Amino acid sequence: MHNRFAFVVGLAVLAAAPWLGAYPAFMMKLMCFALFATSLNLLLGYVGLLSFGHAAFFGVAAYVAGNALRDHGVPPEGALLLGAVVGAALGLVMGLLAIRRKGIYFAMATLALAQMIYFFCVQAPFTGGEDGMQGVPRGRLFGVLPLDDDLTLYYVVLAIGAMAFAFIGRVIDSPFGRILGALKENEARTVSLGYDVDRFKLLAFVISAACAGLAGAMKTLVLGFATLSDVHWTMSGTVILMTLLGGLGTRLGPALGAVIVVGLETRLAAFGTWLAEFTRIAWFQGLGESVGIVTGVMFVACVLLFRRGIVGEIAQWLGRRERTRARLSGHMMQSDAS
Repeated sequence: MHNRFAFVVGLAVLAAAPWLGAYPAFMMKLMCFALFATSLNLLLGYVGLLSFGHAAFFGVAAYVAGNALRDHGVPPEGALLLGAVVGAALGLVMGLLAIRRKGIYFAMATLALAQMIYFFCVQAPFTGGEDGMQGVPRGRLFGVLPLDDDLTLYYVVLAIGAMAFAFIGRVIDSPFGRILGALKENEARTVSLGYDVDRFKLLAFVISAACAGLAGAMKTLVLGFATLSDVHWTMSGTVILMTLLGGLGTRLGPALGAVIVVGLETRLAAFGTWLAEFTRIAWFQGLGESVGIVTGVMFVACVLLFRRGIVGEIAQWLGRRERTRARLSGHMMQSDAS
């Protein structure tokens, strides 16, 4: 109930954001990375599988969607669908190769496979190599709605993002999601109940990869380009940071983590320039180049101080307060009865 209420409130805030002074292009980028982080959270937070190769789904889908839009005249809805399908297909292949591994071996297998894909993207002619894929047009949605206007595209991305978030939430709440939770808590017991855990893991991996692919395709549609950084292993590390910072295994945590990390990467340089002018300390001018240091400090603080992430710690505090209130209420009822 609380999750649905928070989802509706968040959707209303996002719908009003452009009219409250927010830049549509920046907000669309936030939504793309929020979906990317939420896709990883489905795998890591609810199944317990740490994938260091999620950038492969995000980046390859970004390239495929961009190539379809720019070089083959595919309409935007087709390019987005193609990105999700390519992400799912790539997830199926990688999952079949890695899913039987456990723990760090699974993480290293996904990293190795993702690096192979990265080197393929470096050499492939359609990616543009180190120059990246530039000049991707937005086209017309269903051949009718022009997406060149940022505000129009904003509400299209918002609608697609909302449906993707609702889909992930439905997966988590379904009987399939309950089995995934049981698998994470005690895999041996889940096997003893007769479930084929490898099949459930693989299906979760494919769903997560499809959502990551959709996020990558939307990112190319919004920004008009795709680069090697989209498929590099550091992108996988960044999305893991987003998930841990916001709250692993929570509905809104990864989205909040994406907002914080992307906001820092985008606004830190401007903040450093303002701080240098205000304090007259020239060192702050290069603050935008220190994003890695700042995010590293945030990661260390997250691990040491609030291991449940921001949303996880808030939920834990609210739960403790609710239990304390219920306990006090019980004591008062017993006192009145006596």
